[in-house]
Amino acid sequence: MIDLMMDLWRFMRVRKKFWLLPIISFLALLGALVVLTQGSAIAPFIYTLF
Repeated sequence: MIDLMMDLWRFMRVRKKFWLLPIISFLALLGALVVLTQGSAIAPFIYTLF
């Protein structure tokens, strides 16, 4: 996992694609939110936001 993140950072730095950083961050946070709330009582409230 660390290797993937390092490769992604090198790609963004070399090719000057820093605009990808907010997109990747948002997708990672969204994925973590879905995984963490999957079995909880908060899940119905989170899914109504999307």
